[in-house]
Amino acid sequence: MIGTTQAAKLLNISPRRLRHLLAQDRVHGAFKAGRNWVIPTVNGYPKIATASRGPKSTWKKVRFTAQNVIHINRQLIGTKMDDGQFAPPISVKCRNENTYSSRVVIPGPCVLVYDFENPQKDCGATAWVETFCEPMLEDGCTYQQIMDKNPKPVKGKSRKASGQGFAKKADCPVAA
Repeated sequence: MIGTTQAAKLLNISPRRLRHLLAQDRVHGAFKAGRNWVIPTVNGYPKIATASRGPKSTWKKVRFTAQNVIHINRQLIGTKMDDGQFAPPISVKCRNENTYSSRVVIPGPCVLVYDFENPQKDCGATAWVETFCEPMLEDGCTYQQIMDKNPKPVKGKSRKASGQGFAKKADCPVAA
C-alpha cells in the first residue's frame, strides 16, 4: 500500500495525472483514507485499468535501483589510524562506489546472506547484507583514505594462502 506520490513515481507519471486516474476509478483497489489515497501494488506497481477509448496505455516501468551490498571488513576491525581513531570496518557498495563507515542505517527491507561456498566476487565476503534502498552512512570514507591515515599496511591472510582458492584484491580486502 502506497500513496499517490510514490505510485506516480513508480509509474513515471505526474501525481496530478494519477489523481485524475483515481477520480475516474481506473486504479484497481485504491481507496481513500481520510484525505489521502491508499493504493495497493501488484508485483511492485499499481494496477491501472485500460481506458475504453484512445490509444493503449504504455506505462513506463522504472528500473529498480542497483542492489547495494554491505559487509564487514575483518582486517579493519580494531585497527587504529594515525589520528587515534579506529578505522571504520563497514563496507557499503552502492553502484560503483565502495565507502567505509562505522555506522550504517538501512532505511528499507534488506536480506542478510551467508554463503561460504559462493563468496562475493569482488572482495570474497561470505556474509553480507543486500538491500535495494540506499543505505545512509554516518561518516563515509574510501579505503584509500583509511590507508592514507594508517602508517602500517593492513596485513591478513588471503584465501589463496589459506587453501580456499580465492586471492584477495588490493583495493578490497577479504571480509566476512
